[in-house]
Amino acid sequence: MQQIPLTTSNVGAEAPELLRNEVDQRITKLRPMATPVDQLGRYAAVRPCKSMTVDYYAVATRPDVAHVKSRVTIAGGDRVTTITLADAKVFDVSETMLVPELSGSDGQGLVLYVVGVSDNVLRVKPVNLADGDNESIETTMRIVRMGRAAGELDVQTSQFATLPTKRQNYCQIFKAQIEQSTLLSSANKEVGWTFSDQEEVAVYDMRLGMERSFLFGQQARIMDPDKNSEVFLTGGIWSQAGKEVAYTDGELTGAEWLKVMSTAFTGHAGSARKILIGGTSLIEQLSLLEGNNRVMLPGDVVSRWGLDFTEMHSKFGTLYVIHSEVFDHCGHAADGLIIDPEFLTKYVREPFSATTLDLRRSGQRNTEAVVLTEVSCLVLRYPEAHVRVIGQ
Repeated sequence: MQQIPLTTSNVGAEAPELLRNEVDQRITKLRPMATPVDQLGRYAAVRPCKSMTVDYYAVATRPDVAHVKSRVTIAGGDRVTTITLADAKVFDVSETMLVPELSGSDGQGLVLYVVGVSDNVLRVKPVNLADGDNESIETTMRIVRMGRAAGELDVQTSQFATLPTKRQNYCQIFKAQIEQSTLLSSANKEVGWTFSDQEEVAVYDMRLGMERSFLFGQQARIMDPDKNSEVFLTGGIWSQAGKEVAYTDGELTGAEWLKVMSTAFTGHAGSARKILIGGTSLIEQLSLLEGNNRVMLPGDVVSRWGLDFTEMHSKFGTLYVIHSEVFDHCGHAADGLIIDPEFLTKYVREPFSATTLDLRRSGQRNTEAVVLTEVSCLVLRYPEAHVRVIGQ
């Protein structure tokens, strides 16, 4: 046991996790409702990284629906017809496909069997269209992928493969400096990391800046001409969401919001419980809906991740709704972002930490200063599980 005074530098050297963990616990309790995305990031899956550049994989699935490139007539009987699609990768040999808007000779939806695939061209054979009958597939019609149909002697089939898409984001160095601090005033307080009012305001302001960057930041690497130093800017999760749905701003109806809920919880959409972070105008319109809407019923206030949410239920799933003024500040008062917390990941180059600067000894100012630093970024894995809600 060393017989030396307890200081932050000693504690940091001997027990580096002690002070940092205490700081993290305090940070999450400082006005969390004002910075919900930053708060969620502190409770999300955290992955350490050793570089300012983060490469991650966004999981995707094969599309279920395609459209033809030009109008085509399907002839009945045993004939094979060639169809050109905008993207034929949706289908493979021996798969069946449904054209819901057309009917076969039996009155049911028209079903086709894929005989061959070459680039974006399919060779298909009708399943329930009699000889002499024909149907025309227009470019606006949907073609839905169905199950494979193997022959009795088939042992193998076309290989199924789906690969995640590699994406990239940058960690950003977030800082706040507090001078004339009482943070290091005594040994007892050093271990407890008691925050003064001045420090609390500084941390709150730092978190607000991080919140705006985590949401609407533009990923970039720029050169500071005065410092002659490269600066990394993180990309916000707003642009990372894989889906987008619009509603009529100022005239939001239950039917329109039901479409939003449907988009959020269908189409390989992840969890049945998601988070909606919305601007003031959107939350106001949702509040007016709740009284008369029979489909989406407001629930009780739910506390999770250190935040208080209002539940919104539908037959598709449940939204945890929370208001964020950051959307107002950034020009998105009528917009919102639906996040699946299961697929929100925070990459941390340097965790939240505090460094003491002795400006008095260095001859700069007759003060001591504490610099708060975090180097991190947020990413959305499985983009299709997250939705931008746009008021138009």
